[in-house]
Amino acid sequence: MKLDTNTLARLADLLENAELQAKDVTKITDDHPAMDWDDAYAIQDQIRQRKEARGQKTVGLKCGLTSHAKMKQMGVTTPVFGFISDYMACPEGSDIKMSELIHPKVEAEICVVTKTALRGPGCHVATVLAAIDFVVPGVEIIDSRYRDFKFDLKSVIADNTSASRFVVGGRARNADELDLRTLGVVLEKNGEIVAMAAGAAVMGHPAAAIAALANHLGARGKEIPAGSFIMTGGVTEAIAVQAGDSINVRFQDLGTVGMRFV
Repeated sequence: MKLDTNTLARLADLLENAELQAKDVTKITDDHPAMDWDDAYAIQDQIRQRKEARGQKTVGLKCGLTSHAKMKQMGVTTPVFGFISDYMACPEGSDIKMSELIHPKVEAEICVVTKTALRGPGCHVATVLAAIDFVVPGVEIIDSRYRDFKFDLKSVIADNTSASRFVVGGRARNADELDLRTLGVVLEKNGEIVAMAAGAAVMGHPAAAIAALANHLGARGKEIPAGSFIMTGGVTEAIAVQAGDSINVRFQDLGTVGMRFV
């Protein structure tokens, strides 16, 4: 690590306040170009600890920049990982307030709940599939706190991978009833199709993203506990939304997830 304890705490404060106050900031590596990957995840961990200290519960884990489309869109080649808190959950079909966000974008995600723990190193797709309890469809509303959505990988990790809101809908299915690799997704904005993809867009298989998460945590002496809710990452590129937009996502064999922005 390159940053001292006080700097880590100050940056965690800066980024979480930017989220809670819906005010953008410049990317933190502009002022701290020497910060490394451990610094970035340490800042994210401090943000999580701040939330939990206020009584907010961490309810899931998320993989980011896992699809080839998102990697190309953001100019990166490495997945990133973060967490989601209880207050970020929005009911299916609900209104999402733009006043609480900066510049939101939506992405369709294949989500799972595990029945057994997963730990790296050496976690792979088959191990993940055996550990999945059920699969559900979801939509993540990402909202980077960085001005004009301009950031580098270390800055976005520190910013909890742009976590903001999420919606789960449709119906749960057992993993062995589905082919997650070929599962089709159609994202509609105001009744028009704006993106289509299949699960293979996520690192070749959504379970590969979960394996990467398990291996990432394993390198830090942690694991994915049994009963974890995991968002495997955007299947398509992220789609910008504004007040008045209606989003509906159709998942093959899993139903639909919808919301409005007001």
